[in-house]
Amino acid sequence: MRFRTLTLAAASGAALLAAGVLPAHASGPTPSAPTSAQEGSVSAADLLAKVTSCSQISSGKYKTDDETSATVPVCGKNGAVFWKADMDIDCDGQRTTNCNADRDPWYQDDTAFHQSDGKPLKAESLPYVVVPSSSSIWNYSGAGIKGGGVVAVIYNNKVEYAVVGDTGPTKIIGEASYATAKALGIDPDPATGGADSGVTYILFKNSKVSPIESHSAAVSLGDQLAKQFLQNN
Repeated sequence: MRFRTLTLAAASGAALLAAGVLPAHASGPTPSAPTSAQEGSVSAADLLAKVTSCSQISSGKYKTDDETSATVPVCGKNGAVFWKADMDIDCDGQRTTNCNADRDPWYQDDTAFHQSDGKPLKAESLPYVVVPSSSSIWNYSGAGIKGGGVVAVIYNNKVEYAVVGDTGPTKIIGEASYATAKALGIDPDPATGGADSGVTYILFKNSKVSPIESHSAAVSLGDQLAKQFLQNN
């Protein structure tokens, strides 16, 4: 995870459903990084229409960066939690061409959750989302959110399905992998990229993609859960 400050952002110019498990054999081979989103059959507008108001489930609110005020609550819905924030770029995990210590001043060679072979995730090719580490503000696992859980990430009328792949600071929210940003048309550069606002994260409770590194599995399960989310809210 990364600790982006407003100073840096300004300087850089960064303006199976019951159990929620999709079996590995249904996922197919792990694809390369997605090149575009809209993924699935559920539109961004339909999803956003269900998250216009917030029933706050967090005990407090989160900052989007070190230097901002705490303004972002975690909100509850039937079958999901959501928040609306910015997007900082997480390049942690396996070293790749664009995610390494030379490109990312906050680079760490591990992620909180690992691939099926035990290796860290690949931020450059796998869309994943960072959740705040458990604290007195909010405990993600107590809300039915787990590593490999499905997330619908919405930005600029596009939907990208990702997995819960890493944990971040206890007081900061709004972060996703290089691949997530790239697919949504957000500058994925770990040092200067990201989006200052306008990103909605819908995390589906008690879901889990298997294997976690299969993006196609995340899209397939995510589309099913998104349809269920529309029906139940």
